Amino acid sequence: MVATTSKPRLQTTYETEIRPKVLEKFSLDNVHQAPKLEKIVVNTGVGRFLENQKLKQDISDTVEYTLQRISGQRPILVKARRSVANFKVREGAPSAYMVTMRRERMWHFLDRLMNLAIPRIKDFRGVKDTSFDRGGTYSLGLTEQAVWPEINMADFSFTHGMHINMVFRNSSPEMSRFVLDELGMPFVKRDAK
Repeated sequence: MVATTSKPRLQTTYETEIRPKVLEKFSLDNVHQAPKLEKIVVNTGVGRFLENQKLKQDISDTVEYTLQRISGQRPILVKARRSVANFKVREGAPSAYMVTMRRERMWHFLDRLMNLAIPRIKDFRGVKDTSFDRGGTYSLGLTEQAVWPEINMADFSFTHGMHINMVFRNSSPEMSRFVLDELGMPFVKRDAK
């Protein structure tokens, strides 16, 4: 007997409710013109931490473990492409860990980010709605990994942040903002004037 897997909740919501609203609001003729969340990239820079040789392995293990737990994928190590003396970076030195999620894993991650991790941020008032690029990609940063329920901070002596990029296809900042708002991204509420 083969177990059937259902679509992630947010993906179903997007396809059945949000995409028709986007088509109507932005006067798009075809379903294929609607913005589509293509991938989510999570990365953590470790270059500045790895100068301390005593903690080097512990820091790498912590970051790798954290990204693997929150994404369900093993992160890759990104090395510096060129040397920059001002930043004490050498070519080929470890620079960051990165995970790229697509399809169902991406939708599950987004759901956990919006409904579990972001509300656990201390003194949270909403995420900025100005972090879109021209192509509609949205970026946000978390200052520590403790906001994820999968991470037990008692196991670690080192905290680190991460950058999360939501890459849209066929989009603009306005369309991406509308889609994320409809999905439930807790943007900062602007005062009505």
